[in-house]
Amino acid sequence: MSERPRIDLFSDTQTRPSRPMREAMANAEVGDEQLGEDPTVRALCAMVADLLGKQDALFLPSGTMCNEVAYRAHTQPGDEIILHETSHAVHYEAGGPAALSGVTLRTLPGERGIFTAAQVRSAVRDGAPHTQRSRLVSVENTTNIGGGAVWPIDALDGVAALAHQRGLATHMDGARLMNAVVASGQPAAAFARGYDSAWIDLSKGLGAPVGGVLAGSRDFIAEALRFKHQFGGAMRQAGIIAAAGIYALQHNVGRLAEDHANAQRFARLIAQIDGIELATDVIETNMIYFEVSGTGLTAPQTAERLLERGVRIGATSEHRMRAVTHLDVDAAGVDEAARALAAVADAARRPS
Repeated sequence: MSERPRIDLFSDTQTRPSRPMREAMANAEVGDEQLGEDPTVRALCAMVADLLGKQDALFLPSGTMCNEVAYRAHTQPGDEIILHETSHAVHYEAGGPAALSGVTLRTLPGERGIFTAAQVRSAVRDGAPHTQRSRLVSVENTTNIGGGAVWPIDALDGVAALAHQRGLATHMDGARLMNAVVASGQPAAAFARGYDSAWIDLSKGLGAPVGGVLAGSRDFIAEALRFKHQFGGAMRQAGIIAAAGIYALQHNVGRLAEDHANAQRFARLIAQIDGIELATDVIETNMIYFEVSGTGLTAPQTAERLLERGVRIGATSEHRMRAVTHLDVDAAGVDEAARALAAVADAARRPS
């Protein structure tokens, strides 16, 4: 089907700006962002810096650029970044750490995308001249492939303390950090306090059309600004899109709880379908991973048949799928998606 599916659970990036958000964008005061003269961009950056407990912040076109600019600012070519084996930067940034920063990645296992300070201790290189230099520890909160898991704050603090003790910098990929904030009741600054840099995405559950904001010390942001320009991230009169981010932070954070409730609702419904198995029965935020091998279909086949019924859910491997709830899908939409999945599974079991 070529038209937009009625129910789109492919990702929370599928959100569209609401009418009030569009009005805020249309009315935004703007200036030359590259020269630091856009007042709306400055206001957004100040808001995020305060939210994350940092001195300064930088507005960037995408979350991937937030990671890549931070990695470049923290490292030198030949250095090594320690991160989880399922991290976004490992799988979904087109080899950016190698191509843009010339670094290697040392990956750690861990349940649901979370590792420990002890694992970091074991992974840090000893400084011998014939090995890479361990330079940065990067965490992802919430975890994507980990199923939207929220890092416990004590685990984050432990990882950060160990990293700093060994002379490493720390970075938080906070693409869905506000989901962690709402799910846990803990402030964003508490999650980010041990991290030299952290960022939030505006274009996922917060519902803005584009952009992420990277925060850190003033010196770090000054260095990051160089790489923003080097990577082509200057945006000129960007207040139009920064206004969407301000609106999102003012109006769309608390309502993330609805997405979490809808994710739990969807998980309960599909767990009753023969042939469907949840990859994890712990649904903390807005992601549901599930297996379809019991239906006799592959995940791509299931996705195709769902799309014929007006529902889009992504296939992440041969038999695993991911559904992500967001502000453009309500409880009724979740129910419809679950019915469509039940119908696809039932049809697959019937003789042709």
